[in-house]
Amino acid sequence: MVERNISLNLLYKYIQSESLRHHCVMVAAACEAYAISLEKSKDEIDLWWTTGLLHDLDWEKYPDEHPNKAVDEILPGMSYEEEIIEAIKAHAPERTGKHPETELERYLFACDEISGFMHAVSLMRPQGFEGMKAKSVTKKLKTANFAANVSRSDITKGTELINKELNEHITFLIKVFIQL
Repeated sequence: MVERNISLNLLYKYIQSESLRHHCVMVAAACEAYAISLEKSKDEIDLWWTTGLLHDLDWEKYPDEHPNKAVDEILPGMSYEEEIIEAIKAHAPERTGKHPETELERYLFACDEISGFMHAVSLMRPQGFEGMKAKSVTKKLKTANFAANVSRSDITKGTELINKELNEHITFLIKVFIQL
């Protein structure tokens, strides 16, 4: 397993945008928290965190090739596990043809879009995630022009992939994101 500091350095090498770095850290924290809740081993928890951290590694520099640039050229030569590479492929099935199948792939997919959306909701609140309720997030999901670039269908599909109700998923993630 590649050490966390190496993955963080890689993230900083490829991503300059603070908002995209923050998104990657949010998804890493979400994946890690789910791995812990599923009672994964320490190595699996690290693997889930790394997958979340690096899932958008090539988005800023190679948006038209995302995530293929990362999974075909950047990560394979760096000793990253095939499980990480496959999960990153599966988070963008419309670009790779690979759909989420494994538990890690399903949870990464489920945490990606909703993390970005929840961050947008937190920016509209004076206290950010503090005191946030699932109801306020689901209400904003119904507003089409709010965070319009976030796929509502991917959020719905993500909750289905992990067999969670939307409110349950959001409530879990609020507890994760409040600590960031």
